[in-house]
Amino acid sequence: MSAGPKIPPDLAATIVDPLAYGAWQPLLDAYATLRREAPIALAEIPGYRPFWVVTRHADILKISKDNTTFLNNPATVVLAPIMAEMFVAHLMNGSPHLVKSLVQMDAPEHPKYRRLTQDWFMPANLKTIEANIRTIAKASVDKMLAMGGECDFARDVASMYPLHVVMELLGVPESDEPLMLKLTQELFGGQDPDLNRTRAVQMSAEEATKIMAQTVADFNAYFEAMAQDRRANPRQDLATIIATGMIDGAPIPDYESAGYYTIVATAGHDTTSASTAGAMWALAQDPEQFAKVKADRTLLPGLIEEAIRWTTPVQHFMRTVAADTEIGGVSMKAGDWLMLCYISGNYDESVFPEPERFDATRSPNRHISFGSGAHQCLGLHLARLEMKILFEELLDRLDSVELAGEPKRSQSTFVGGPKTLPLRFKAA
Repeated sequence: MSAGPKIPPDLAATIVDPLAYGAWQPLLDAYATLRREAPIALAEIPGYRPFWVVTRHADILKISKDNTTFLNNPATVVLAPIMAEMFVAHLMNGSPHLVKSLVQMDAPEHPKYRRLTQDWFMPANLKTIEANIRTIAKASVDKMLAMGGECDFARDVASMYPLHVVMELLGVPESDEPLMLKLTQELFGGQDPDLNRTRAVQMSAEEATKIMAQTVADFNAYFEAMAQDRRANPRQDLATIIATGMIDGAPIPDYESAGYYTIVATAGHDTTSASTAGAMWALAQDPEQFAKVKADRTLLPGLIEEAIRWTTPVQHFMRTVAADTEIGGVSMKAGDWLMLCYISGNYDESVFPEPERFDATRSPNRHISFGSGAHQCLGLHLARLEMKILFEELLDRLDSVELAGEPKRSQSTFVGGPKTLPLRFKAA
């Protein structure tokens, strides 16, 4: 590992603590200190391999665009303790990945797999399903209004609406959507006692990884059966594209096929759910901003981008240095491990004035929530369209919204967002 500036132990402990992500403000404060005093520095934390922590927007963007020097595949792309890394390597016969999806691939493999489904997520194709998405959005708002003036927006609306959209695209029957939601929450919320598989408050790294492996096994079993069905009975859905896809003239191997299904099924809805709940959270605590957006729908695209920035559902990714390099005046060696802190980049004062303030009129809004470069989020156009349609329907039919209790974020260092959002509302 390269030598360089080191992060103070208290700040290093904060950025790996799920409780800090749930509390949010301690995490924002820690990142603000790092951006100011040690924007690229080494974290040496008991139980973890040393890793660089990258907190400035410009540095994160530069690394994200350089997919030759900074790789996804050689090591886990999600921060994990040494014991968890060792357990996965043992379980997966040396691979660092429980799941191998687009996220865990580098060129030349990555672009080949990405091209299989890319067209499905482009604006031209999304126009063909826009009416169906609006039907789903209307039904979601109907359900909310039928609750009599109060709901948990995160649970009752934000989690279910994008789930239904992406499951229809994928070809998962509506009756299986609760299972997909449960498994997704277990996968991304493995550190949260309200979301993980056993509801345990404390687990060792090995215990948590074992439980996550069980969730992955459930996903694999479900999608293996779906792939077999689609090969025998092809349909016009994403499941068929993956099941019958060819890479270099051969069918997609089972490991990669299972990972493809899982990333579409999980990231395809959970991150949009988080941003949707984040937008409503902001509007519920700012009646003036709610009134402005309701009166002027040209502000809606800005509201969506600001919600995606302010919430930052994908909170970090790890990268591995392929060749000796220098970033931000810090030298790194081949094999070094680094953490791209997207929350910090999205709250960088040099790019976003008053970053903790939610501002639907913020312009420009160069957030990095979707990543950049070859690994930019495949579903970004779908996410924006889903949010736009839902908030058009919500703003048409709501007269006011306010918090009816204390919202809570998930206790997760990887993918997170509001897990409860109690709302009181009046119909228009």
